[in-house]
Amino acid sequence: MYTSYFGFKENPFSLTPDPNYLYLSRHHKEAFDHLLYGISERKGFIVITGGVGTGKTTLCRALLGTLNSSTKTALIFNVYLSDIELLRTINQEFGIDTNTQSQSKKDHIDSLNQFLLETFSQGGNAVLLIDEAQNLSHSVLEQIRMLSNLETEKEKLVQIVLAGQLELKDVLASPALKQLDERIMVRYDLKPLEREDVQGYLEHRLVVAGGRGNVRFTKGAVEALYAYSQGNPRRINGVCDRALLIAYSKDESTISKKTIQKAIEDVRGDVAVGPAQKSYWSQKRATAFSVLLVLLLVIVGGIGGWNLRKEIAGLIAEKQTIGPVRTVLENKGHSERLLVEQEPVAVKSDTIPSLPAEPGKGLAGGLFLDEQASLGELFKRFDPRDQGGGKVHLGLYTFHTDPEYYVMFKKPFRVRVDAAAGELGSGSAGVLNSPQYLLIKEVIADGAVAVDADGDEHLIDRHFILTHWDREVCWVYPYENNDDSLARGMSGLPVIKLQRALDEIGYSVKPIGLYDQSTYDQVVRFQRDFSLKADGIVGTRTKGLLYQMSNELYP
Repeated sequence: MYTSYFGFKENPFSLTPDPNYLYLSRHHKEAFDHLLYGISERKGFIVITGGVGTGKTTLCRALLGTLNSSTKTALIFNVYLSDIELLRTINQEFGIDTNTQSQSKKDHIDSLNQFLLETFSQGGNAVLLIDEAQNLSHSVLEQIRMLSNLETEKEKLVQIVLAGQLELKDVLASPALKQLDERIMVRYDLKPLEREDVQGYLEHRLVVAGGRGNVRFTKGAVEALYAYSQGNPRRINGVCDRALLIAYSKDESTISKKTIQKAIEDVRGDVAVGPAQKSYWSQKRATAFSVLLVLLLVIVGGIGGWNLRKEIAGLIAEKQTIGPVRTVLENKGHSERLLVEQEPVAVKSDTIPSLPAEPGKGLAGGLFLDEQASLGELFKRFDPRDQGGGKVHLGLYTFHTDPEYYVMFKKPFRVRVDAAAGELGSGSAGVLNSPQYLLIKEVIADGAVAVDADGDEHLIDRHFILTHWDREVCWVYPYENNDDSLARGMSGLPVIKLQRALDEIGYSVKPIGLYDQSTYDQVVRFQRDFSLKADGIVGTRTKGLLYQMSNELYP
């Protein structure tokens, strides 16, 4: 409707996965590089995961368009197939002329194998790309694993790309699919756009659609768009499409913050809001509440005067967060930050009702702690031996990661609770929509030991953790006020500790005390795996994560 009005040749914010509109943010470029590497090096299995609407399908279709003619491709997007239907579909996509009377799996596999051998003998490659792979049944995934046996003595004949939502990681982690999971050589978890990418993303789509600069998004509009979408391309497209329609109806060419806010309201409708969208509106409500609280205190102070000083002081104390002002050390563009606490502050935790004696009843509400109670319990459980013999300070290291990685944590930590999990607010800590947390003392087989506000310990299972995990996790980290970063070419005891820590968590490094090329490669791999800055320099952020995941690395 508005395309001709704004001079576009097509809708710039269509929800269809058009590869021409692929915007290569840092995360999308890394995912693209992983795909190209896995295919060109014939790694066999490649897995790309990501949240709904992060651009996995667009990325994969763009990949297919960049492969040369010697690479044969097959794209499967209908995953609700039986194993024999899958084989038949794969052969059809590769253009294999099979006998329609052939009904057995062996016949289909023999035809595929012959095709792959001919392609390989001509110097070509073959790529099978399966989208929405999280919906594949175990039997079909097992059949796909068997296809990886089609190989020569040295090379894989077909490179299989599985693209799917985050649940795909859980599917592949199933014990029944252990053999398949162990064959996956290349993995990448696609993240949403970062804040600084949103402006470039908008301009890219406007230009590809034929725009000539006659549509402009204000800075406030971009900020509001990111606050709502949290960088999710699909949400951005939905809101921007609506915003352009609103601008068209008002005969405007500048998209303002007000227009974006109206578009967000229209897109949301009466649908319940998820955590990412809630954050934007909850911030606005929190700001309004703070203003009202200050006004209320002024009014009460004027009326009640000095006689009400204790009550007013108590009301203010309940609203304060833990401790003194914190210094934020963060690497812009990455998901981790270090909040430096000069000293932990004692906090009150009597706002959380005690848990019932019988495990399981009312458990969730009692385990959800507020900011003060969770940090207080976290600092209580810090082991002083972790400070080592040096002059160290206690900091609060905050990191964002997916829930399945909790099994790698060795020290007590807290995790922010997903507000959409359905059980928030059952305890009195859930007032005013404030964030709530789980305090985990230690990880055990198939679960963890959680701590309530009274310091009592409770067993929780893996499902409980995965259900309530909201990616933000933090722990106490002892650090030194100097730059003891480790880099290639260095040697000594700190390098040995680094190498032992890496080896302990599964990165093959020999503790030789020299930061050699092998150590550098494994450090970069570790940093990439956990979305740290992959520069091979082991600074505070990399040390802080290794400290949590191993028993070797200390300040």
